[in-house]
Amino acid sequence: MPARPTTPVVADPAHPTGALPDRALPDLALFDFDGTITSRETFPDLLVAATPRWRLIAGRVLMAPVVIAYRSGWLSGVRTRAALVRYAFAGLPAARVAAAGATLAATRLPALVRPQMQARIDWHRTRGDTVVVVSGNLDVLLAPWCAAQGLDLLCSALQQTTDGRLTGRYAGAQCAGDEKARRVRATYPREAFAHVHAYGDTDEDLALLRIADHASWRGAPWCGTAT
Repeated sequence: MPARPTTPVVADPAHPTGALPDRALPDLALFDFDGTITSRETFPDLLVAATPRWRLIAGRVLMAPVVIAYRSGWLSGVRTRAALVRYAFAGLPAARVAAAGATLAATRLPALVRPQMQARIDWHRTRGDTVVVVSGNLDVLLAPWCAAQGLDLLCSALQQTTDGRLTGRYAGAQCAGDEKARRVRATYPREAFAHVHAYGDTDEDLALLRIADHASWRGAPWCGTAT
């Protein structure tokens, strides 16, 4: 993933001291995770940590066309993730993948969080805002990190069988693109919040940015277009 601008996070221009405005309702702050809160994608880390070694070795060849198509822009992120999840996790115990995710959340994610985005999350929490991570990444990785931060979470999840094994499919739609906005609307009624803030970095976040009163794209104000 290309490097993102390191634009310093500044206080709300209307309240430069960071003080809470006189308001009856909190604001809603929506954060994409990979590439927005973090400096790079973290889904590959989970794949490597949770996939059996023999699958990783064979997958370098078997999944190479999928990865090349994604990097070339011929295959969407949604379809790429679906193919990788099916190959890597089908038939595995769900507990194995959950344990790998929890370990990564505790040991690797903290070093990948952008300091300016952590500061922005803290700023929203200080104001009493409702802060939500809205991500296409998996709950087994993000839920432990969000719980430690005290943040709400809307994300993708894996389908399980009755005996606790993974099918290799997602449980429902991936939380990407229009699905991000749909889940936010279904979970957080607009009338319950004074303003909505959203932070993203890829085309999969555009629907999220469009429902916000104050949107940020790769660390800068977003005015309705992306490059």
